[in-house]
Parts: sequence; C-alpha cells; structure tokens
Amino acid sequence: MWRSVALAARCTGKFGVVKQNTLKQVQSSQTLLCRSLSKPYPRFFSHSSETIPSSFSPETELSGQNEYTTQIDNFSDAIESDDNLGETHDNIQMENSTVSTDYGDTQMGDFVPEEGEKREKLVYEIDMYKLENVLSLLQSSSSSSIDVSLESSLDSFNLDLHEQFVVKVLETPLVLGENLIGFFKWVMKHPEYKVTVAVVDALVRAICSRIRNKDVYALWDLVKEIGQKDNSVLTVEILNEVIALFSKLGKGKAAFEVFNKFGDYGCVENQETYYLTIEALCRRSIFDWAWSVCEKMIETGSIPHSEEVGKFISWFCKGSKPKEAYLVYTLAKEKNKYPPQSAVNFLISSLCQKDETVKLALEMLDDFSGVAQKYAIKPFSSVIGSLCRMKDVDGAKTLLFKMISEGPPPGNAVFNYVISAHSKAGDMKQAIEIMKLMKTRGLKPDVYSYTVVMSGYANGGQMEEACKILYEAKKNHSRLSSVTYHTLIRGYCKLEEFDKALKLLNEMKDVGIQPNVDEYNKLIQSLCLKALDWRAAEKLLEDMKLKGLHLNGITRALIRAVKELEEEGIENGEALMEA
Repeated sequence: MWRSVALAARCTGKFGVVKQNTLKQVQSSQTLLCRSLSKPYPRFFSHSSETIPSSFSPETELSGQNEYTTQIDNFSDAIESDDNLGETHDNIQMENSTVSTDYGDTQMGDFVPEEGEKREKLVYEIDMYKLENVLSLLQSSSSSSIDVSLESSLDSFNLDLHEQFVVKVLETPLVLGENLIGFFKWVMKHPEYKVTVAVVDALVRAICSRIRNKDVYALWDLVKEIGQKDNSVLTVEILNEVIALFSKLGKGKAAFEVFNKFGDYGCVENQETYYLTIEALCRRSIFDWAWSVCEKMIETGSIPHSEEVGKFISWFCKGSKPKEAYLVYTLAKEKNKYPPQSAVNFLISSLCQKDETVKLALEMLDDFSGVAQKYAIKPFSSVIGSLCRMKDVDGAKTLLFKMISEGPPPGNAVFNYVISAHSKAGDMKQAIEIMKLMKTRGLKPDVYSYTVVMSGYANGGQMEEACKILYEAKKNHSRLSSVTYHTLIRGYCKLEEFDKALKLLNEMKDVGIQPNVDEYNKLIQSLCLKALDWRAAEKLLEDMKLKGLHLNGITRALIRAVKELEEEGIENGEALMEA
C-alpha cells in the first residue's frame, strides 16, 4: 500500500501542472485515495502487532495494494499522454513540488501541530457549568453582603478566576448590585487574581443599570479600596460613571468627593467630569462648590459644548450668581461656543435684576444679530426697564431709538418704560413726545400710558392737563382702571379740592368701576384732616357699608374725633357767648 502512495507522490512531484481535463482525473484519483487512507489501518496507529485485528491477513493487504496500484498506473498513463507538457516546465515543477516518499516511516505520535493550532489551544474557554453555578448562587442570594455561607459556596466551586469569567458574571442581568459587589470583593481576596480596567468597568456599568442608594455608596467604597492598591486600573471614564450615579441620586457632596479624588488616582478631569460634577452640585443648590469646580474648568480651558454651557448659565442664574454666569458666557464666546438663545435671555434678565450688572446686560445686546435680534424683544425690554429704574432715562432712550432703527421693533411695554421714567422725573414734555412717537409707530397708547402721564401732571399740581389726558383716554378706551381715577382723586385731595374729588368718585360708579377700600380710606382721611368735614366722611362710610366694604378702625376713630372736636368747639363757643 505505501508503495502505491510513494508512486502517487512521485507522479505528483514530476507533473505539477496539468490541463483542465487532466486535473479532473487527478482530483478524482486523489479523492479515491484519501477515502481509502481514511479507513483504519492497524500499522498506522501502533508499532505493536497486538493491535492487528484477527480478520487482517497478508492476502487482504495485497488485494488492497493491487487495487491502489491499478488506479495509480491509470493516473500515470493519463498524465504521460498529455502532449502539451514540456520538459523544461516539468523540471521547474519538480523542483518546486518535491514530495517526500518516506510515508512508510511516519507515525501519528510524531505529528507536530502548526502554530495556529497552538494558539487555538491557548484560547480561554469559560466553564459554563461553573458559570451557571455562580450565577444561580448570586441570583438566589439576597443578603446585604457576602457572608460566610456564600463565600464558602464560592470556594467550593474551585473557580478559575480568569478575566473573561469575572466579566461574564458581572455582565449578567437579574443579579442584585450588592451581590455583584460582594462577588467582586471575594475575587479580590485571591492574591493570584489581578484586577483589570475591564473588570472594574463592567462592575460600574452593572451598578449603573440598576441604581440603588446603598449599592452606589458600596461601589464608591470599593473603588476607593481598589485605588489604594492599584490606581492604574481606575480611568477617567470609570470615575465619571460614579459621579453620574451620585448625580442621579441627588448626592452632590458625594459627587464632589469623587471629583476631588481624581488627582489621587492619577486621572485628569475632562469636559464630562466638570459637567457631571457641576450638575450634581447645582441639583442640590450647592452653588458655591459648583462655582469652585467651574473655576478649575475655566483655568484648564476645558469649556464643554454649547448646550452644556447653556445649562451652566441657567444653573448659576438660578443660584443668584449672574456675574459668574456672565464669565462663563464670555469664555465660551471666545471659543466660538454659543449657548442656546433661551440661556442668553435668562442671563440678561438675571443681570438686569441688580443695578451693578445692568451694564453687562447692555453689552450682551451687541452680540445679537440677524434673526436672533429680530426676536429679542424680551431681553431688550428688560434692559430698557432696568435703565429706567436706575433713572438712566437717556440711556433707555438711546436703546429705544436703536430698536426703532435696527430692531427688534419696540412694543407698548418699551415705550411705557420711557414714558413712566419721564413722568416720574417731572419731564412731562419728553413724556408727551415719546407718546407721540409711539403713535407714529402705529401703536395705540394703552390705559397704563395715559395713567402714568396723568400721574406726572397730578404730582406737579397740573390737574387741568391731567383732566385733558383723562378725556383722551376715555375717547380711546371704553373702560379705564380704578388706578386712573385714584390718581386724579389723590391730586384733587392734595389741592384740597374735595368737591371735584367726590365728583370723580361718583363718576367711577357711573362707568361701572367700583371704588375699593383704599380710595374710600384716602378720601375720608383727607376730608377729616384737611377739610374737617366729618359729615361728608360719614356719608362715605355709610356708602361703604352698603357695598360691603369695611373701613379700618383708625379711620373710624378719626371721623369720631373730628366730630367730637367740632361739638366741643360749639359748646365752648356757646359758653363764651353766655359769659
């Protein structure tokens, strides 16, 4: 048989390239030969003759060899009959395709595996039986920590603590976080096992998927223990995950503790670190600590994305730190990271709440352009209102004219700010001019516009001009407010023209505006203190009772005092006349 194999090898070595029809014959012969060799042959597997079966005989072997020899001879004749093979080509193929004929000396025990086969044997395979035992134990256990029974059970499994095995356990769902942490602690007790980044990351992600308060704190204690032994396995991503866990639980101080440990573990904070820490602190309204983190972020120049900058601005504005929020805004703008428009508007509104920061808000308006400026009515209005509050009327008018020329188009509220500021300052000429400008813009002065102008005239004692404005207001508005009448009544009382004041009070009733307690109270006090007319005051008191209004005791006592004072004066006068 082996002579047939050798003959086939020599034929193959001599003729390495054949025509397509010849290759088909070769492939057919090789297939037949391989099938024959695949049958068990006693000599191939052992040197001992004891392994030869009883049915084996030399005749059988010769019969088989004759069959193979016949096939190989046919195979050789088919190759030699090919006229297209040259002698030179035959020699080249013989050099490149030489096959050893020492097949008879080959034993299976001498077989040497290739390098790829060696690498395959070195690949770690998880013992699924042991894995199932561990998972069954951890999923069924509900203890708060690894106790002696659980630890002994894990010891009894005789586990091979390979990294893949540990990660597989940690990534398994439906396992309590406390049990995973307990399993990890048990693994760490084995000195031969070295904790890796992948294992710690798998544990942190497992706890993130099922957040529980005590599990997160236990995880942080474990991370600190790992960091004390070998901080090389702790990465920025792992610590960021822990900060995010504390942030979701609303534990700002714990998140700040993790942030302060970055240097101890050889980690450098990134943009996500700063964002998560500031978020956790602002959720608990710990704005001072949050600003200290933000200052460090600014020093490193690690400005986050525009959306996150917008959140920083909103958080610090809510924490009454508009100056700090403005600093974040300016630094982000330098790096071409513009926060959302809503955050910018909120910042401007917050800066306008204090006089010392209004100028900063005014500067921010220069950053508006295009469509953003077209719809920026609210921030522009806030700045103009703040300037008027600060009595910087000229600055407010300058910004108003800028809005008219460049946009956004000012509305009634913006004009009313300026009109009110001029009226309070007593500059009624400028107030009337702004009102006229308002009309040229196609805007109709509202009741508030007329009221503030009447108030300015009344405060200056110009009641005739105030009444002209009242007439115009009646013509343009079917219903006025009680404040409008109260302003004029107060002006007449100030001039001690009580008849006109009572006339306006009755007019209020006629147009369907019911005077409130304040109007009655102020008018009664004026009648008693200035006119000493307790009779008119009593009539107003009776009118209040009919309407279900209650006058305070001090004003009631004032009416009685004026009445008694008058009666005493009469008695004293009569006594003097009799004397």
